[in-house]
Amino acid sequence: MSGIAKTPVLTEEGGNNQCKKRSCSGSEQCNKRVKSEEMSANEKKSNFSLVAPNSNGTIKMNSSSMNKPGATTKKLVIKNFKSKPNLPENYQETTWSKLREAVIAIQTSKAIAYSLEELYQAVENMCSHKMASQLYVNLTNLVEAHVKANIEQFLSESMDRQVFLKRMDDCWRAHCRQMIMIRSIFLYLDRTYVLQNPSIHSIWDMGLDLFRHHIAMNTLIQTRTVDGLLLLIERERGGDAVDISLLKSLLRMLSDLQIYQEAFEHKFLQATERLYAAEGQRLMRELAVPQYLAHVEKRLREENERLLHYLDPSTKWQLIHTVERQLLSEHLTGILSKGLEALMDGPRLADLTTLYSLFSRVKDGLSELCNHFNAYIKKKGRTIVIEPERDKTMVAELLDFKEQLDNVVTSCFQRNDKFLYSMREAFEHFINQRQNKPAELIAKFVDLKLRAGNKEATEEELERLLDKIMVLFRFIHGKDVFEAFYKKDLAKRLLVGKSASVDAEKSMLSKLKQECGGGFTCKLEGMFKDMELSKDINITYKQHLAATQEGASLELSVYILTMGFWPTYPPVEVRLPAELTRHQEHFSKFYLAKHSGRKLQWQATLGHCVLRAHFTQGNKELQVSLFQALVLLLFNDGDNLSFEDIKNATNIEDGELRRTLQSLACGKARVLTKTPRGREVDDSDSFAFNADFINKLFRIKINQIQMKETSEEQKATEERVFQDRQYQIDAAIVRVMKMRKALSHNLLISELYNQLKFPVKPADLKKRIESLIDRDYMERDKDNPNQYNYVA
Repeated sequence: MSGIAKTPVLTEEGGNNQCKKRSCSGSEQCNKRVKSEEMSANEKKSNFSLVAPNSNGTIKMNSSSMNKPGATTKKLVIKNFKSKPNLPENYQETTWSKLREAVIAIQTSKAIAYSLEELYQAVENMCSHKMASQLYVNLTNLVEAHVKANIEQFLSESMDRQVFLKRMDDCWRAHCRQMIMIRSIFLYLDRTYVLQNPSIHSIWDMGLDLFRHHIAMNTLIQTRTVDGLLLLIERERGGDAVDISLLKSLLRMLSDLQIYQEAFEHKFLQATERLYAAEGQRLMRELAVPQYLAHVEKRLREENERLLHYLDPSTKWQLIHTVERQLLSEHLTGILSKGLEALMDGPRLADLTTLYSLFSRVKDGLSELCNHFNAYIKKKGRTIVIEPERDKTMVAELLDFKEQLDNVVTSCFQRNDKFLYSMREAFEHFINQRQNKPAELIAKFVDLKLRAGNKEATEEELERLLDKIMVLFRFIHGKDVFEAFYKKDLAKRLLVGKSASVDAEKSMLSKLKQECGGGFTCKLEGMFKDMELSKDINITYKQHLAATQEGASLELSVYILTMGFWPTYPPVEVRLPAELTRHQEHFSKFYLAKHSGRKLQWQATLGHCVLRAHFTQGNKELQVSLFQALVLLLFNDGDNLSFEDIKNATNIEDGELRRTLQSLACGKARVLTKTPRGREVDDSDSFAFNADFINKLFRIKINQIQMKETSEEQKATEERVFQDRQYQIDAAIVRVMKMRKALSHNLLISELYNQLKFPVKPADLKKRIESLIDRDYMERDKDNPNQYNYVA
């Protein structure tokens, strides 16, 4: 209720029913009276839970709310004035003059002559009497005049940029302070007239609009402001100390005035692009890749800090994207070509982690990194596989290389599936660049690790090593080559008793079975089965000898090997002592009696013996091969024998005999002496028993001098693999044709590639098809030469 519009009559009724009427001459006195009554009620701590409003505006108060004893209930009634009061003459001009004086005092930072409450009330009164529109216009004009008066200070050409920016900041801060103060006085205008007219600005927005229109949008002022800001940011990027608070305030000003994007952001991003484009080109020439990556990371961190400290958050995406594009996207290939190989060779894990992190930020970054990673593996791996002089260390180098790459992918590339697949593809590519050789060398490496003499690893370490070898094995296309060489070496380990651990052997076998299926390992499993059956047969044979009392000083153990399971050994005819021949015949008779229909073929090259020898210094036991035993037994009948005599007596092949004599007369344990002395055995040499032989051990193992696997033997093994492959191709062709009955050449070739597990050329397949046509397994169609028909 306005004190000017309505003059109330305050009626107070007491307990003695006496009424006193008092009129209020002015709004201020009436308001004060009402307020004093309200204050009095508050001070007396009225019980508001008992207050009940009446329709006529009467408020009844309970006597319990009165502090004075004996007080009676009072009733307050507020009524409207009976007539509307008139405004004083020139009220609008007088009041505006007062308000104008206050606004100018605020703008000139002088003391205001009137109280803020009085000024606020004046605004409220003017609004209540429909003077709000003119009041708003007057205020707008007054603020606009002040803003225009501030323009002159920024038009001086000789002003230093730093001084200009400081003055602009001061002007802006002052304008904001002034508008806050002015708005607090004209708040009633803002909350009534402005709210009821959506087309006009609030007082604060009006102040911003005037500042924007007259100062910020002034071409000269805006250009100098933005150029000054860009210069400050450039200096800060260059490492100089600048006034961050000034930057923050002015950029906040541009945002508040809603000209940040059009006036500043576009120019700022252009300047950023120019700076980092030039910097990227220069540093790519000057810095090594690790230093360059560290610099890029530092720049990105700095730009994020600028966003945090003074730039508008809306700039973030474009700013960071610009930095990433100029320092990374433009140089992806250059960075990788220049430094990836060196980082991988280290491997420099921290730098590779940074590289991955940065490249993951830009489009196609990880794809480029993955492609170069793949190319690096192929290049490095090919040098390991292709060079024949590295054959001895090839498998060990491949295992180390694979472990290094696994470590990089896990710790630096976050086990990204794309990189894992790329690594597998690269390994499979380069390891098959040299056909068959890696498969052969992996088989020999396994043999080396599974031999009894290998004491460099515990069982757990050996198991882990076998797992790593199986990873390499998976990459090999010619797995049948591995099988051929592995089977040959396994046979030696089993027959000579050189296997380090049966558990390790069976573990390797189970891994191969899991990887390639039961068909791949059935022959290898058969070899183990033969060894176990042979143990049982030897026990039975000894029991048989004991039962027939045919035992002698010679103890014979025989391994029965199934020909299809074991490698093919060429038959060798040698002259055995009569005692040994008799035992062989006795065992053959015993075995064939139990297993009729079988044929035994003795393999002299695989036999070994333990001989008792009598020397001057005492008796010894010599653990030797069968060939060594045949030579030594000759010296029971003569002390001195020539090479020719030994050869005729034993019928051992020439090269094998020379190696046997070398091991006995030229090795560490020289139980024979050679005349003349020397490392090589000639036809004219003669040999004598060395009765003065000395060794601290009782049982002495004399190793046969192993002939290094010749290229002919390797070719023979490869030839056997090739022959087996031909049989497999033939079987696959017949299997497909039997099922399809008729098939075109291209479809048959495609089907064969799906079925065959080893690499094969189309020309080889064509040869096998022609061979099967010649043997009447299939025929060409009479009407279509490119079509084949199955012949039942």
